[in-house]
Amino acid sequence: MNLVEWQQTFRTWLVSASDDAALRLGNHHAGLAVYQNNYRAQLVGCLEQAFPNLRRWLGEEAFLSASISYIDQQPPHAWTLDAYPEGFYHGLKRVFPHNPDVHELAWIESALNEAFVAADAQPVPLAALAAVDWDTAHLQLTPSLRCHDLTTNAEAIWSALWQDTPPPEAAMLETAGGLLVWRRQFTSRLRQVDELELHALLQVQGDGSFAGLCEYLVQRLGEEAGVMQAGEYLAGWLGSELIVGVGHV
Repeated sequence: MNLVEWQQTFRTWLVSASDDAALRLGNHHAGLAVYQNNYRAQLVGCLEQAFPNLRRWLGEEAFLSASISYIDQQPPHAWTLDAYPEGFYHGLKRVFPHNPDVHELAWIESALNEAFVAADAQPVPLAALAAVDWDTAHLQLTPSLRCHDLTTNAEAIWSALWQDTPPPEAAMLETAGGLLVWRRQFTSRLRQVDELELHALLQVQGDGSFAGLCEYLVQRLGEEAGVMQAGEYLAGWLGSELIVGVGHV
């Protein structure tokens, strides 16, 4: 084997521990096992660092089992290990198919991590809004914003774990809602919202048009209440620094 072939074979061994790769490397199982143990330990440590509250919620044994399952299915794909935890949320759906609290708690931690390293953007200065033509206004949301459906009390669980207080038992919400994660200055933020605000923000993410937002809310609430709700959402999003640009189409 040349060097490239040897490196590719060694990577195959690290990822799968296949007998064929071991034979091609000389079948020195004891020596090779050291490298694979170090490989797995480093990836487990990466996941532990990225999901500390999820680890506490699941317990050491269940978290380790889920981590190994993910590592076996998903080898690193980027030049930095910072990107490795991104797919763990989806991997947990295979391991815990009937535990939406686990999925949503994992999403919270993953989104908080992603928001922290998202591209920088400055919020819209309020003085710039005086000249806006809202009939043609196009809203630009912060690139750190992440949105997700919420069906359980995962936000309350995460908040309790973060504050180091006893978390509540997992429970389904009476009415499904949503989660918002974004970075405000140097801090990642988490907020639970109702289903209407979640879909209003998704409307803006997809379309950007303030008139489109008003139309959506009028369809849901009626003309007077819909226009009023659009104004309330706009004020709240500006205050939370979710809006980083207002252009025109």
